[in-house]
This record gives sequence, C-alpha cells and structure tokens, in this order.
Amino acid sequence: MAVSQEQLFDDLEPLITSLDLVLHDVEINKALVRVTVWRSSGVTVQDLAEANRVVSAYLDDHDPVDARYTLEVSSPGVERKLRRPGHFAAAIGETIKLKTTEPTAALPDRRLEGELLEATGDGIVVAGPSGPVTLHYDQIDRARTVYEWGPTSKPSPSRAGGSKGARRQQTTATERVMAP
Repeated sequence: MAVSQEQLFDDLEPLITSLDLVLHDVEINKALVRVTVWRSSGVTVQDLAEANRVVSAYLDDHDPVDARYTLEVSSPGVERKLRRPGHFAAAIGETIKLKTTEPTAALPDRRLEGELLEATGDGIVVAGPSGPVTLHYDQIDRARTVYEWGPTSKPSPSRAGGSKGARRQQTTATERVMAP
C-alpha cells in the first residue's frame, strides 16, 4: 500500500523524535526513500545509524512503498532544502536562496537570495535587494539555506602563477641541446 510523502513523514516523526532528533524531511522518488534528520547541536554517524535502524524496521513492518526501493537516512547538510513552513521558521535569520513558480512584480526573474526575516503559516518575508519581499508558500518552487563560507583567502604565489622573485624561464630539452 503506497503512502504519500506527507503521510510517511507523519508516521516517522514520533519515531525520530524518540531518538532526540528532528525529522527534517521525507522524500519518495522512484526507487529511493530519503529521510533527513537533524539536531541543532549536530547529527553524528551513530545518530544516523540508529535512525536508519528505526526507519528500516518501520518500513519492513508497515510496507508503505509498493516497489523496491533504497533507503537513505542522512542529515540535511549545511545547505538544506526548505519545503515546509517549519523549515522556514527554523531558518529565520539565515540567508536563503529561492525560485518562485511564476514571475512576480518584485521578482521578474523568479530568483531571490537574501535573509529570511519572517515565516508564518501563510508565507515568508525575505530581505530583497530593494526591500522586503513577501511570498506565499504556494508561490515558492524551491528554496534552500545558503551557507556563508566567509572571506576567500588570497592564493599562494606559487600556486597562482605569481612569483616571489624572478621566475626561471622554462626551456624544453630540444632548446637546451640547441643552445650555444
């Protein structure tokens, strides 16, 4: 008996919560069931192994997916997808990148990157280049957090092709033999 992603999410949430983790998302794509879990203090390999064991046992007992599938249990990573209102609420204050379903007056190119200022039950407010942009959830095609890596360091002169002193001219073997 096949179930929807939302139903499987609802079924797995108490199991994941009992492990002191948060169920971030459940995706069912063809032959893949992807379950992402997180914790504000971080997720360890042991956490993922325990979540995998619990989810696998549930799927074996309840058989919610009709076809053969591969189970993947992972953390969402530093740049995590935002699909549910709770995802957006947890990302307030972070930089996000999104694409809308249709062009809007504020976003004719359908793309926006900025700080997530607010998330309600109806939609979000993002700091845009010319002021705050308000969007309803049904206007968002996809969204994710953006991890800021910090300033880029200057390349090493030896790796970037610069020189610390005079560069030695490279010659080929033929040129060395032909030299006077």
